[in-house]
Amino acid sequence: MMHVNYTDLHKTVAALTAGEDDEVALMATVACEVHHSDDRFDWTGFYRVSGPQMLKIGPYQGGHGCLTIPFARGVCGAAARTREPQLVPDVDAFPGHIACASSTRSEMVLPVFGKDGALIGVFDIDSNQPDIFTQDDVEGLQAMLKSVFAQGG
Repeated sequence: MMHVNYTDLHKTVAALTAGEDDEVALMATVACEVHHSDDRFDWTGFYRVSGPQMLKIGPYQGGHGCLTIPFARGVCGAAARTREPQLVPDVDAFPGHIACASSTRSEMVLPVFGKDGALIGVFDIDSNQPDIFTQDDVEGLQAMLKSVFAQGG
């Protein structure tokens, strides 16, 4: 079982994204690097804020995701609505969980903020294993997302 080394991941992502300010290019790079950094991560990707109270699929790695998710629904919606990370050890116990993939057992969703502090999307990681994510994962990924998206170029 490989667990991500967040120090190494931050360095790799920082090197790959240095000077880039296009959000979709950044999301694609982050999704790819994070997805391949840890075998617990079965679906890794972004849902972008596409309109009032609405998320739309962004760059991701893994099987098909839902195309749109309203802020009112699911774990991604909860992260967007509350602007707080969502750590869900058992998706079946989460009220209103949207099963984009029937194999998903646990989920972690982090809000993503742009340079101006506005919510630009959420970063969603699903695992086919129950209760697999930790607060260390949340903190490691939050720090990386902040350095990539909030700093700018």
